Amino acid sequence: MSVLKTSMRNFLAHKGRMALSAVAVLLSVAFVCGTLVFTDTMNTTFDKLFAATSSDVTVSPKSASDDGAPSRTGKPDALPASLIQRVEKAPGVGRAEGGVGSTSVTVVNAKNENMGSSTGAPTIAGNWTDNDLKAMEITSGHAPRGPTEMMVDADTADKHHLKIGDSLRTIAVTGDFTAEITGIATFKVTNPGAAIVYFDTATAQKELLGATGQFTQINVTAASGVSDTRLKQNVAAALGSGPYKLQTAKEAADESRDSVGSFLDVMKYAMLGFAGIAFLVGIFLIINTFSMLVAQRTREIGLMRAIGSSRKQVNRSVLLEALLLGVFGSILGVGAGVGLAVGLMKLMGSIGMELSTGDLTVRWTTPVTGLVLGVVVTVVAAYVPARRAGKISPMAALRDAGTPADGKAGVVRAVIGLVLTGAGTAALFASANSSKAAAGSGLLGLGVVLTLIGFVVVGPLLAGGVVRVISALVLRMFGPVGRMAERNALRNPRRTGATGAALMIGLALVACLSVVGSSMVASATSELDKSVGADFIVSSGTGQPIVPQAADALKRTPGIAHVTNYKSVDAKLTAPDGKAQNDQVTAADPTYQQDLRRKTVDGDLAAAYGPNAMSLGDTYAKEHGIKTGDTMTVAFKGGATAKLKVAAITSDDTNVDKGAMYTNITTVAKYLPADKMPKNMLMFAKAEDGKAKDAYASLKDALKPYPQYKVQNQADFKQDLKDQIGQLLNIVYGLLALAIIVAVLGVVNTLALSVVERTREIGLMRAIGLSRRQLRRMIRLESVVIALFGALLGLGLGMGWGTTAQKLLALEGMGVLEIPWPTIITVFVASAFVGLFAALIPAFRAGRMNVLNAIATD
Repeated sequence: MSVLKTSMRNFLAHKGRMALSAVAVLLSVAFVCGTLVFTDTMNTTFDKLFAATSSDVTVSPKSASDDGAPSRTGKPDALPASLIQRVEKAPGVGRAEGGVGSTSVTVVNAKNENMGSSTGAPTIAGNWTDNDLKAMEITSGHAPRGPTEMMVDADTADKHHLKIGDSLRTIAVTGDFTAEITGIATFKVTNPGAAIVYFDTATAQKELLGATGQFTQINVTAASGVSDTRLKQNVAAALGSGPYKLQTAKEAADESRDSVGSFLDVMKYAMLGFAGIAFLVGIFLIINTFSMLVAQRTREIGLMRAIGSSRKQVNRSVLLEALLLGVFGSILGVGAGVGLAVGLMKLMGSIGMELSTGDLTVRWTTPVTGLVLGVVVTVVAAYVPARRAGKISPMAALRDAGTPADGKAGVVRAVIGLVLTGAGTAALFASANSSKAAAGSGLLGLGVVLTLIGFVVVGPLLAGGVVRVISALVLRMFGPVGRMAERNALRNPRRTGATGAALMIGLALVACLSVVGSSMVASATSELDKSVGADFIVSSGTGQPIVPQAADALKRTPGIAHVTNYKSVDAKLTAPDGKAQNDQVTAADPTYQQDLRRKTVDGDLAAAYGPNAMSLGDTYAKEHGIKTGDTMTVAFKGGATAKLKVAAITSDDTNVDKGAMYTNITTVAKYLPADKMPKNMLMFAKAEDGKAKDAYASLKDALKPYPQYKVQNQADFKQDLKDQIGQLLNIVYGLLALAIIVAVLGVVNTLALSVVERTREIGLMRAIGLSRRQLRRMIRLESVVIALFGALLGLGLGMGWGTTAQKLLALEGMGVLEIPWPTIITVFVASAFVGLFAALIPAFRAGRMNVLNAIATD
């Protein structure tokens, strides 16, 4: 009980000094709990939506896409309406109705503005059925009754200010058609962001499927007392064997959940990874805090040992303080995590993905996980300082009137750090010289871990030399105050190393990702300059095929020398060695040779566009021992099997169309029915000589009625690529900001405790003439040096990681290394301002000390 009382007394006595460490625990736990609550809430939202929209049993074509992605033909696979009668005859069927649904549509208003989601969620068009009443209710107007009427969901209506009487144009591969809004339906559950439009059944069949008498699915409702499993068995027996897929409501919901689950899992584990980085940085803060508190209480601990406290009791006392800190910070972190999840939901809502707080899901495992992580990490981090406290000798403590110095790190520590760093450097070197990306990535991961740990361990050894160099460049201009700041930073290399290491981790990742991102952009830009001959590229950016009417508009554009069709065709390829695999064949016009310059290893690429001919990538050709003149057996999905002669083998030393197999569209058309021929996924255009500027404007005008597509020249394409990578990096930087914030708190805490530790010294300096302004400047400069020390190590380490990663990317065709010096320099300079900011409060408090009281401090 005395140990607990002592721990409580010390914890409350130093509550101000513990606050920043508690904030670090709070932030880390909040990020973990917020991530778990947010992803669990998204899962709940989708689960409710899928459960509400699934019929008891669903019958759909076996060939239908599992993930709901737009069909390459532009029309979803369908079933004959006659199947409904067969289903209705199955025992246990209460009702069977046909449903039509397509995601290969775009809905626009009179101004040609896309009414779809801006978050990537699909636009879904279909017929209004009784099954839809499970998830939606008509809250205004009425359901569509004819070809000129439609209904929209309330979320889309609110977002785009639509009302009954407005006309919308629907763009599908079968053509464009306009209908007037006659009704608005509201979801009974949360709609995460999809735009939904409904038509009457006949219109949906004609305009979305191109023919009446077809449905994309049959929704079957069980009679009273019949289970979904029994109903599925009965319907399967009634239909017999055929190209059908039958699913119960649970199976359909599970499949839909799996289609979004992979995305949610990636997001969840990525965010938890950043939370782990924040925890790692927080460990340094906690170690520093307790190390300094133990050092400041050396005399107090010595007295406790002198009056009978054992080493275990002293050790236990410090660990109990850490336990109290962990529990306190973790409890606050759990609450903050729920708030963070709500904030993320609001943020998602502002960009178009609606998530209701009514679905907020806090599983019991979330607060338990947060508490356990926070407490365990805090106690583990405090173990080394606690063990050090237990080793304090009573007599040594009683003789020590101040804080024990730690002028240089131990020899053992330095040797271990150098060995780890050397081993990590060797792993990075081996990774950079690896001939296979898979093997190299493992070595890269090992090198990153070893060099990171090595730099952390060897940090105190590096602090002496690096801080002196930084001080010579930055502090000497400030005269005696600058020299005192330098000596303060060098006074305890272990503390300076640990504080700088916390900042080093976040900035190392920033530098690494900056190098990788810049190199990817530079490599892609270089490849585009070298390979792409087309002046313009047309695509949707969302996976939607280019509808024929848009393709025709492109081909009629004045000033265009040629337009190239580009299609991806699913096929089963059998090599001459008898090995078969499912793959995609690129079907294009012969002009694609001009649009994309490909290096040919063997044969003539022009011949690959001849009758019954194709090309292969050299990787595939080497794996199967294929040479030009050999014959490939190609079974086109939904069509016949062709025997195609290998007329050319192209180099895979590229990152544009790497591994592509080319053939002429006319060749594919011989073996694939017209209704199974995919629509263009991309289109390329070449301007007539001297007319590029006018052709660019004309192409954009031609596609104004089709806002789902964008026309890009090469400059646009490069900028788009740069923007995409930049947006991804900004998200990563935003997440890494948490670790950097925790590191800044570490600098603040180190300086604050250092000021307390040097109270008497500060009083003496003030007494002999040091002004308040000079004192504050000294502390700020000390903070700047520590921050720049961490930044220098982090940026150097990160650039090493990034350079190694680029060498691996070079194996995948991204061979240009680019160091983003503006970013690196900006981050380094910004670190100085971070140091200034971190020193504001400690410097202010030091400047307000009473000189006499400070001198009297023991």
